[in-house]
Amino acid sequence: MAPPSRRAPPLPPEARRASIIAATIPLLRLYGRNVTTAQIAMAAGTAEGTLFRAFPDKESLIQAAIATVFDPTPTLRELERIDLAAPLRERLIQAVEVLQRRVEGIWQLMSILGMTMPPVRPESGCAQAPRQDGQLCEQLERLFEASRDELRCDPAYAARLLRMMSFAGTHPRITDGMPLTAAEVVAILLDGIRRRSEEEEPC
Repeated sequence: MAPPSRRAPPLPPEARRASIIAATIPLLRLYGRNVTTAQIAMAAGTAEGTLFRAFPDKESLIQAAIATVFDPTPTLRELERIDLAAPLRERLIQAVEVLQRRVEGIWQLMSILGMTMPPVRPESGCAQAPRQDGQLCEQLERLFEASRDELRCDPAYAARLLRMMSFAGTHPRITDGMPLTAAEVVAILLDGIRRRSEEEEPC
């Protein structure tokens, strides 16, 4: 006789919630709010009853998934890992790639859910975007600060330009379906597009 199968030990509550949220996000991008709890349970490898022990109802789960997508923490960690010893152009291309993944992921979710604004932070009643933008700009400024002597402007201003260009060059409603690559965004910022004579001071 085959030995009886052993059930995997149950996950701690927070780990279980995180696992369910991770399984929900791709389904939200496919089905929007029409996703079913049965689909989520199957993707999470758990029973539907477990979903409702982790979350009061389906809407609570959806809101938790949305908050996770908008959470800037993973993006900030990626930016923090960029090597400041690398050349400026290389650092900035890596940073734009990180920002583009964030813009694409957020836009896709907002589009299918019909969202027109970021979710509101319960503790303040304000949208998340202003706080997130500040944190992202701080990390981008750090990348420019390491090469301050190569810049004609303040690192904080350069960081603001890079963030805006990354957004504009990635957002599908702005790019008409032809987004800029990370290298193109950085080249426009650092080099511009106008030809210059040898005597003219480079931008």
